[in-house]
Amino acid sequence: MTDIIAHLKQGSETAFKQLVGQWQGMVYNTALGILQNAADAEDVSQEVFMQAYESIGTFKGESQISTWLYRITVTKCLDHLRKKSRKKRWGKVYSLFGQQNELVIDPPDFHHPGVALANKERANLLFRAIARLPDSQKAAFVLHKLEGLSSKEIASAMDASVSSVEGLLHRARQNLRQQLEEYYRNED
Repeated sequence: MTDIIAHLKQGSETAFKQLVGQWQGMVYNTALGILQNAADAEDVSQEVFMQAYESIGTFKGESQISTWLYRITVTKCLDHLRKKSRKKRWGKVYSLFGQQNELVIDPPDFHHPGVALANKERANLLFRAIARLPDSQKAAFVLHKLEGLSSKEIASAMDASVSSVEGLLHRARQNLRQQLEEYYRNED
């Protein structure tokens, strides 16, 4: 891996293609889990690799390249969600004045590639609940449950302490449990 980094720092196009080829699935799936929109995940994934290429000189090799890419991905996703949230708020303001082109933030059917067809209905319910989590809880939960990262790895990717990540995961589980209990209670 250090050869790729060295070649990237020299501006090698081949090394960049290698980096993208090796990590695009991880970056895309992470972005998709957080953003829950395929087009947005593709856009953010491209931004992640562009930033990685442009800032490879700052990569010191103190962490694994995957951790560095997770950090960039989470940051880009959270930035994207903040921008989208601002647009949604302005869309509501504009709709008060008669504009009918409000943004659709909650897609009716979200499909993650890691979910088996038989579990699609439950997965859609879970992903809708995940979408309602605060952004930092959503990022931590996705990195833990969908990407299988440990609290220590998530802390490194989110540039946070392990205890704050564990707190985020705890609150995310509580919020999800509450949302899903309400849903199943109403189904009876």
